[in-house]
Amino acid sequence: MRSLLLFCTIIVVATTLFFNLTGALWKTKNFIPEQINNIKSKYFLNHIQSSKSVFRLQKAKVNEKQKLLDILHYKLSFDLFPEERKFDASATITATTRQNEMDTIQFDFYDNYKINSVEINGRLTDFVSKNKIISIRNNYPITDTFEVKIDYSGSPERAGFSGFSFSKINGTSLVYTLSEPTYASSWFPCNDFPVDKALLDIWITNDSSQVSVSNGILVDVEQKGSRTTYHWKTSYPISTYLIALYSSDYVNFNDQYISIDNRDTMAIKYYVLANDYQNAKIDFEEHPKIIKYFAETFGEYPFIKEKYGVAEFLWQLGAMEHQTITGVASNILGGKKFFEDIYVHEVAHHWWGDAVGPKSWNDIWLNEGFSTYCEALFDEHFYGTSALQSKMVNLRMSDLDGSLINPGSFLFTQTVYNKGAWVLHMLRWELGDKIFFEILRKYYDKYKYSNASTDDFRRICELVSGIELTHFFDQWVKNVGMIELSYDWATEQFGDSCFTFLEINQEQKEYEEYHFSLEIALQYENNIEYRRLFINKKAMQFRLSSKQIPDDVLIDPKNNLLIISQQK
Repeated sequence: MRSLLLFCTIIVVATTLFFNLTGALWKTKNFIPEQINNIKSKYFLNHIQSSKSVFRLQKAKVNEKQKLLDILHYKLSFDLFPEERKFDASATITATTRQNEMDTIQFDFYDNYKINSVEINGRLTDFVSKNKIISIRNNYPITDTFEVKIDYSGSPERAGFSGFSFSKINGTSLVYTLSEPTYASSWFPCNDFPVDKALLDIWITNDSSQVSVSNGILVDVEQKGSRTTYHWKTSYPISTYLIALYSSDYVNFNDQYISIDNRDTMAIKYYVLANDYQNAKIDFEEHPKIIKYFAETFGEYPFIKEKYGVAEFLWQLGAMEHQTITGVASNILGGKKFFEDIYVHEVAHHWWGDAVGPKSWNDIWLNEGFSTYCEALFDEHFYGTSALQSKMVNLRMSDLDGSLINPGSFLFTQTVYNKGAWVLHMLRWELGDKIFFEILRKYYDKYKYSNASTDDFRRICELVSGIELTHFFDQWVKNVGMIELSYDWATEQFGDSCFTFLEINQEQKEYEEYHFSLEIALQYENNIEYRRLFINKKAMQFRLSSKQIPDDVLIDPKNNLLIISQQK
């Protein structure tokens, strides 16, 4: 998820003016993309308020009865009535259990709906819907696989960022969902936690003027009278928060992606409102390039047998990486490619978050930190090293409080996104490019279509690198803050020998003593010389020999570290 939180009323006019400015700059031959990125970041620095989410995680612990279940398949059906803001729905859940003697089966499900009937293996049974849990009485022994069917109807409650929304824009109906992190249960019964992935079939019925879109591939479109049903199906497992529904008066246009082995041609499908069609054609046209870059870098696009898609929705705070069908806010479709970083971020999520899911929401940085760093990798590849460094400097200019491994109930913070990206950047600096990218490929390959924790990622890092990294992960992932250094230097010359005496002190309060590799630069009139030092004490002194006296000493000149430094 890429949450901008920058479209508040106070800057609507300024945003419009800024779009005009950057559009003009983009057309200027001497203005390169990373410069536009810098201007954008500086301009919006005081307006991007992503340090605290607007809601708390509603469900910290998984119900014990739900842990006994393994959901295999969701079969969902929604008959939409946008004008009445309600739907008639059916959910058939196929599951197995580790405990055959279960007198009660429980799912996460909001209790505001009228439940018409509940069946277990085709037999009606009793139930209680309370406190956002549906408890279903089981009067029969369960062997191997069983099936629960729940028919219900009503108007969904708004939940989290959106939940299930019946909305309108300029008189046009637009129905959509946004369930991250634990709000899929606001519109269908489920095990609403990321580790229990399942397959999905979903039928969406609406007025025939409306196009209905979901995850996976389109199996069938059936029209009955004035209403049309779209059947979508996944062949890859999906977490509940990534299941999506969109239905509106969409205009559809397509592109394609050819797999890196040239064996598969995958459709890229776009669904936008008619007024945004021309802008979207411009904004979206880089998607094949983005997908190809990440496929070459990490491994083939994980849902190659289905699609990559983008659907316009009315959540006005950015975009959401619903599996194979990203939702993109209508107000970022400007036709100027200004928000390329958002499209890059959401595509990257299909590796980090969708294919490799988090084992728990404490591991959310494995989604957001990874996808944020992918923005930097993309900039580096297409715009050069200076673009990478610019991106990392911008990510450092934020309030990075709190721990990555346990962000608490406020999940979507700058720490999770920006410090998460910095952890990967520092890991790359520590281990080198060859090992770092081998780690990402190995991690993706091992956990694709399943879930991973921070410890799982650490173990892959250690396996590939052959280096014990517990201290690295403890100081950067479990603990808080960043490196704060003060330093001073002096030079002396003895005959033909030149020496630089460098004193470095760690000044941060949050963490006693970081251990890290520090690059410094000895800057001369006509050249620059780089040295790598290892810091493992609060205060350290170094004597560096050189052929001449440097004019200056630079600390971390290539921005490899999450560090603030100042000369005494």
